[in-house]
Amino acid sequence: MPERRSAGIVLVRLVDGRPEVLLVHPGGPFWAKKDLGAWSIPKGEIDDGQDPLEVARREFREELGTDCPDAGLIPIGDVVQKAGKRVTAWCGLGEIDTAAVVSNTFELVWPPRSGVVRAFPEVDRAEYFPLDLAATKILATQQPLLDLAVAALVGSGKLPPQP
Repeated sequence: MPERRSAGIVLVRLVDGRPEVLLVHPGGPFWAKKDLGAWSIPKGEIDDGQDPLEVARREFREELGTDCPDAGLIPIGDVVQKAGKRVTAWCGLGEIDTAAVVSNTFELVWPPRSGVVRAFPEVDRAEYFPLDLAATKILATQQPLLDLAVAALVGSGKLPPQP
């Protein structure tokens, strides 16, 4: 069975000299009441032959309704999620209006076995979080991407050195 892969973007902004990370909360009934450990970076699956960076940009646009504001994204590596999916990520510096997020949708039979097909947003909200809070909100297997993103942005000169 081929490896399942996703690509995503860690977008960081500075507030009072401290980095905050943009995370998205998954939409739909399964995630509605989950918070800690439920958030993610904007990401999506890579199909055979697709350019991972283009997938990351497309998924950012589809999940948030806007293009990633940083055109010079920096690769930060991969993490493997619990179910074995490999997530390849890039980071950038920028800000979007999280109140204006409009996500694409998916369909699901809900309630289960009801035969009723309903549409749900793939992402029901997006928020910026300080690093310490983001580390508790994000899926545990994606947490290393936060530190990798900040280190890459500091190393590139896009962020000042962090204490």
